[in-house]
Amino acid sequence: MRGADRLEVVVDVSAVPPRPAGAGRYIVELLAALSRRDDLLLAAITRRPDAERWRQIAPAARLLPVVPPARPARLAFERLFLGPFVARRAAGAVYHGPHYTMPGRLAGGRVVTVHDLTFFDHPEWHERSKVAFFRTAIRRAAAEADVVICVSRTTARRLGELLPVRAEVIVAEHGVDHSRFSPGEAETSRLGSELAAFLGPGDLSRRLVLHVGTLEPRKGIVDLVAAFGQLAAGRPELRLVLAGLPGWGAAEVSAAVVASPARAQIRQLGWVPDDQVVTLMRAAGAVAYPSHEEGFGLPALEAMACGAPLVTSEGTAMAEFAAGAALLAPPGEPKALAAALGRCLALEPAERERRVRRGLEQAARFTWAATAEQHVAAYRLAAEAAARRGPFPAPPARRR
Repeated sequence: MRGADRLEVVVDVSAVPPRPAGAGRYIVELLAALSRRDDLLLAAITRRPDAERWRQIAPAARLLPVVPPARPARLAFERLFLGPFVARRAAGAVYHGPHYTMPGRLAGGRVVTVHDLTFFDHPEWHERSKVAFFRTAIRRAAAEADVVICVSRTTARRLGELLPVRAEVIVAEHGVDHSRFSPGEAETSRLGSELAAFLGPGDLSRRLVLHVGTLEPRKGIVDLVAAFGQLAAGRPELRLVLAGLPGWGAAEVSAAVVASPARAQIRQLGWVPDDQVVTLMRAAGAVAYPSHEEGFGLPALEAMACGAPLVTSEGTAMAEFAAGAALLAPPGEPKALAAALGRCLALEPAERERRVRRGLEQAARFTWAATAEQHVAAYRLAAEAAARRGPFPAPPARRR
C-alpha cells in the first residue's frame, strides 16, 4: 500500500513493564500485530532506555524513545510534555493511549483503551493515588476521546452505566497467540527438578490446580487458597501452583498461603515464562481464574487455548468468552469455588472432553490479528472525527 494511503498512528507503550502481565501483555501483542500490517504508518512512544525491546516486538514501527523511565517522571512527562511532543512529531496522526490516559490538545484522532472500571466500583483493590489518577483519566477519555476501546462487552456496559460517554465505544477483545498457547503433551521435564519434585510423578490431571496471573486480592487468590484448603483436606496428593508476579496487596495472598492447613501442598512460583506456563496448563486438572472482576482475563482464555479445563467466576468477562466451556462459581465464595474445583478434577472423560472441545472452539475465535483489525477500525473512526473537528485555533499573538 502506498505511503499516502496509509493511516498514521502513534501508540504510547511507555507504561509497559519489563515483564508485562494483563494490560501490558495486551499492549505488547497489539503493537506486534499492528506492526505486521501494511495499511498503517505506525509509531510507538517508549521510555528512553526501552527502544531495543520494542524494536524486537514491532520491527516496522518508528520508535520515539522520549519518556523518562521512572514512574513519577513518566507521569509528569505525559501531563506536561507529551501533547506538545505529539503535535510536533506526528501532528496529524491518530494517537492511541492503550492504558486509560491521553495527553491534552491533540490535533489528530484520539483513541483510549479502558480495561475495567474497578477504580470506580472497588477502589479498595487499588493504591489510593492510582484511584484518583485513573478515575480522572477515564472520565476524561469518555468526554474527550474520539473513540474509547473497551476490551470486553462487560467493560463497555459498565462504562455506559457509570459515566456519560461522548466518545464512540468499540469493543475489541483480546487475542491468543495460538502458535504458543495450544493443546499438546505436557512436557513436565521442562519445569525443573525442584518444581517436578513438588508436583510428584505421574498424571496431574486429577491432582493439579493452577492459577496464572498477578497475585493480588482482587484476583480471588485468597479465595482460591481457602477453597484449596477445603478441597485438600484428606487428599495429600493435590497440588496448587500460583504462577505470577506479586501485585498490590500481595502480602495478603502470602499470609493466606502461610495460614492454610494445606500450605505444604501450595507453591508460589513468581513470574513464569510462557513455555512453562503452557506446560503447566496442559498438565493441569483445573486452571482456576476466580477473579472477582476483570476487564478481560487473558490467562483464562489462554488456558482454554491449551485445552485445559477452566474454573472461573460467574458474571464476569471470563464467563462471557468461555460461553459454556468453564465451570463457574460466584466470586468471593470459597466454599462454592472448592465445589467447582472438585467437580472439575473429577470430571468423567466424556464430560472433560466436551468442555475442552468447547473451550478450544471458543479460543479459536480470538486472535491478535482480529484484535488489530478492530483497533484499525477504531483508528479510522477517530481520524474521521479529527477531520471534522479541524485544527485547534492558533493561540492569540502576544502583545508587544
